[in-house]
Amino acid sequence: MSDVKIATREAYGNALAEFGEAYPNMIVLDADLAAATKTGVFKKRFPERHIDCGIAEANMMGIAAGLSLTGMIPVASTFAMFAAGRAFEQVRNSIGYPHLNVKIGATHAGITVGEDGASHQCNEDIALMRTIPGMTILNPSDAVEAKACVKAALDYEGPVYMRFGRAAVPVINDGEDYSFRIGKGQVLREGSDVTIAATGIMVNSALEAAAQLAGEGISAEVINICTIKPLDKELLAASAGKTGKVVTAEEHSVIGGLGGAVCEALAEFCPVPVCRIGIEDVFGESGSAGALLVKYGLDGAGVYRKVKAFLS
Repeated sequence: MSDVKIATREAYGNALAEFGEAYPNMIVLDADLAAATKTGVFKKRFPERHIDCGIAEANMMGIAAGLSLTGMIPVASTFAMFAAGRAFEQVRNSIGYPHLNVKIGATHAGITVGEDGASHQCNEDIALMRTIPGMTILNPSDAVEAKACVKAALDYEGPVYMRFGRAAVPVINDGEDYSFRIGKGQVLREGSDVTIAATGIMVNSALEAAAQLAGEGISAEVINICTIKPLDKELLAASAGKTGKVVTAEEHSVIGGLGGAVCEALAEFCPVPVCRIGIEDVFGESGSAGALLVKYGLDGAGVYRKVKAFLS
């Protein structure tokens, strides 16, 4: 892990621009948010392959669906609240139902949208996208993984929902042995007392919590679940069978997200006690990203406390 901090949305925009040459049939759409979603980086290099659809996200999804039928690889970008929330019907009916090759780049997801408040903090998008048959969901933990997700999504045939954050987060996947495959989780730290399955920026919080737990003689296994759907059920069941207790950690509602997906899988394959860490059944509020993570118990210290309470 390095000391560098980069927002996953920054890595997303840079990856689109970097892969533009290798994927000449990629076309990027945005909803008047290119500066915020960072698709403006792609627009500077490939202006003829960037379409600003204006503040009309539902229409943008329809345009992306049509472009995919011409052999293009459309990447439709906007804030997660608008991609998954406002345009849900179009994503479901125009992209999911015909299983079209459309990639959705949803930025500004989760509570760390910060000062924009509850109206823009989308803590429900994973739950919404999980219900669409055939939708692949990727939620990278850092900039390295964000770039890998973009490449994997472009190579994958079918609809993909990619989730990116606003705030800068530590780079944790900087090892030479790092590799990414859709549908596969990664054990970042071996453990025997409890499994912490984390996704997105919560992977870093899980690693911090595991280090603190280790100081008290508690061995926590940390798994990075970048692909929410399809879920790596085999890896989760194997880890749960070893530790006997599982904690999930996500910057998303505890209803319908990673916690729900893991509980569903373990109930079928390896029933064990599960503690879900995330946003409880509440809306967010305005504040700095760091302060909100602390308030909602999603920082390293918060995860540590919840794991300790669960184990006791």
